[in-house]
This record gives sequence, C-alpha cells and structure tokens, in this order.
Amino acid sequence: MYWKIASLLMFAIFGAWTWYESKSRARKMQKKEDDFWERELLADSVRRKPIDGLKYVKIPDDLPTELLSDVPEMESILATIDGLRKDKILNLTGYTNTDLKMEYGAANLTDLSRFDGNFTTLITTFQKWADLLLDAGYEAEAVSLMEFIVDNGGDIGKTYRLLGRHYIDAGEPSKLDVLIERARKLKSLNTPYIVESIEALKP
Repeated sequence: MYWKIASLLMFAIFGAWTWYESKSRARKMQKKEDDFWERELLADSVRRKPIDGLKYVKIPDDLPTELLSDVPEMESILATIDGLRKDKILNLTGYTNTDLKMEYGAANLTDLSRFDGNFTTLITTFQKWADLLLDAGYEAEAVSLMEFIVDNGGDIGKTYRLLGRHYIDAGEPSKLDVLIERARKLKSLNTPYIVESIEALKP
C-alpha cells in the first residue's frame, strides 16, 4: 500500500517537474524570438553609414599565374580572380545580417553581403588553385596561397590542415603553434573543428 502511494507521489512530482521545465523552455524560446525581432526591427531603422574605411581584402599582384597554364581548370580560376579584382572583397565571417544592419545601416546590407560573398569565392578559389599546385609539385606557391587565406581570416579547414602538415614536414613546429592561435581567433562555427584538426597533427 505504502509502495503504491510512494510510486504515485513520485509520478506526480515527475509530471509536475516535466510540465514546469516544458513551460520554462517555451518562455525562454519565446523571449529569444521576441528579442530577435525587436533587434531586427531596430536594425532596419539604422541609417546608412560610411563603409569606405573597412578592411577590404586586396588580391596580390604577384600570383603564380604563369604556372599550370596547360591545366584546364586554370582558365576558370584566373577568370574568377580577374572578376573579383573588379569588385570589393570583405571578410564578414561571424556577422549576421542583423549585425551588419545595426553596425552599418540597412541600406548597406546588399553591398556588404556581396563583398562577403566575394571573399568566400576568393578563398575557395585560392584553395582549389593551391590543390592543383600541390598536385603538380609547386609546394612553395601553394603554401603562399594558403597562407594568404589564413592571413585574411579564411575558415577553410583543409587550408589549415595542409599548412599544418607542411610546417611539420618542413621542420617548423613553431609555425604550427602560430597556426593554432590564428585558428582560435576565427569568428566561425568551424573554429573548434579547425583547431582540433591542427592539434591532432602534433607529434
């Protein structure tokens, strides 16, 4: 008899706790959604601000364009880079559209999104180019392209892993530590994965 009463009491307590937790989560989610839309509404009202002074990415002039001229993929790579030179390039990794509107004004969002898209195109193109150079034995040129990606805050995991292996093979372990620190400063969802993958390369 007492066992049945105790069981019913425990069941009732568990049910009440589950109901409370469910309501609590619902309230938190609702508040989070309300806060988002309040901030979004505020962001849409922010006036345009100057963006000329932002840290735009400049494509180097001394690229190894004379190499791999017989490789079919190079025509597309060089055409992409030439196209990017005609527009602005900006790394906005880690910023949401709301962040950008709050910081620079809603009227700048279209341009900023395009500049950020240009950055993504640039680093993926550079990594593709670096892969071709590595396959052809041009390691120094490939490393230069990948270091450019890292120097400008790119978050391609493959770039960091290949550079890490290169530094180990070249007997430059101190550069591996620098690479890890650079990765930790990335404002990217990939940061933990990138850091872990580099640390795994350590002897």
